[in-house]
Amino acid sequence: MLARHLILHGKVQGVFYRDWTVETARSIGLSGWVRNLADGTVEAHLEGDEGKVARMIEAMHDGPPRARVDRIEQHDAAPQAFQSFERR
Repeated sequence: MLARHLILHGKVQGVFYRDWTVETARSIGLSGWVRNLADGTVEAHLEGDEGKVARMIEAMHDGPPRARVDRIEQHDAAPQAFQSFERR
C-alpha cells in the first residue's frame, strides 16, 4: 500500500476537479480524499498500489476538460486505510 499527499496548482477550482477526481480514483480502485483549499489549490490524499497511484497522478495532470493543472506537489504520506474515495 502506497500513500501520496498532493497539492494541485492551476485552474483547479470551479471546474469540477474534485468530482472528476472522486470518479476517476474510484474507477481506478484507489481510496482517499480530495478537497479545495482557501488559496485556490486542490489537496488530495491517494492510497493504493504503486501502479494505480501513478496512473491516477498521471491522469490528474490533465483532469476534467475545463481544468488547467500547472503543477502537482507530491509527498509520501502514511497510509490511513481509507475504505473509499471521498470528496471533502
